[in-house]
Amino acid sequence: MRLIFMGSPEFAVPPLEHLILNHYQVAAVYTQPDKPASRGRSLVFTPVKRAAIAHKLPVIQPASLKDAEAIAQLAGFHPDIIVVAAFGQILPQSVLDLPSYGCINLHPSLLPRFRGASPVASAILAGDDFTGVSVMLMDRGLDTGPILARAQIPISVQDSTGSLTDKLSLIAAQLFLEVLPHWLRGELTPQPQNEAEATYSASTSKKEGEIDWYLPAIDLWRRVRAFHPWPGCYTRWQGRQLRIIEAVPLPGGGNVEIGQVVALEEGKATFGVGTGSGVLGVITVQMAGKRAMSAAEFLRGQRQFIGAILK
Repeated sequence: MRLIFMGSPEFAVPPLEHLILNHYQVAAVYTQPDKPASRGRSLVFTPVKRAAIAHKLPVIQPASLKDAEAIAQLAGFHPDIIVVAAFGQILPQSVLDLPSYGCINLHPSLLPRFRGASPVASAILAGDDFTGVSVMLMDRGLDTGPILARAQIPISVQDSTGSLTDKLSLIAAQLFLEVLPHWLRGELTPQPQNEAEATYSASTSKKEGEIDWYLPAIDLWRRVRAFHPWPGCYTRWQGRQLRIIEAVPLPGGGNVEIGQVVALEEGKATFGVGTGSGVLGVITVQMAGKRAMSAAEFLRGQRQFIGAILK
């Protein structure tokens, strides 16, 4: 059984490592090309590349899998199955047709809900109580293939995209190890997705992190969680970016202007900001160029902050 693994971010590392530790023959690891770090520093490897190198596996980084030379190289590995976990490229039909056991995708949502690029953030933004992982047989569509298995977990009110992705990556690794032997023995029948229930999640842009204080506090709270660690939720204070890292929605605030900073007396949120509905209590912040700190510590150095109006 020769297996090709395709993945790039941290989400894909546990599935890869679980396959290695369970003695599956990983013939090669495909991941996105190295990217230059900010300010012209050296190239940065993907987390999957770092893991593959640590296990002394061949690493292939094609700019595109639509190129005939790249497809020929992939075919040269004679894969029996291709496993995909957040690889970052759509596989053309010529690649999907290569392995005898097909191409299997590990997707961090309960498909057909939240197909696409940002399913974890989308589940938080929607206020969903649950999300999960789907193991699916890939076809030419965007996360449209039939399902082999799903696993569901609750979304905690403390979960950010970062923490929830970490949980889902471990679920994906464990679920796939349970599914794979049954698939190889022909014991599973892929179940078609219900297209009437399909929703999509688009890529998140950096601009989406800028806070609009006219939104309700509960929506801003979800955005703070959904956009952590990237792109982050931010406002501006004295011409500098101020990131809101941790927050909580609070009721009331009828006498507070939209965008007005007010002192709070109870709980971990020592100040809040008026919103379109309610107050967003702020727990942790980070000024541009500074380390993250509690709201209380921030206020000790910015005493004129209370009463300010954030645009």
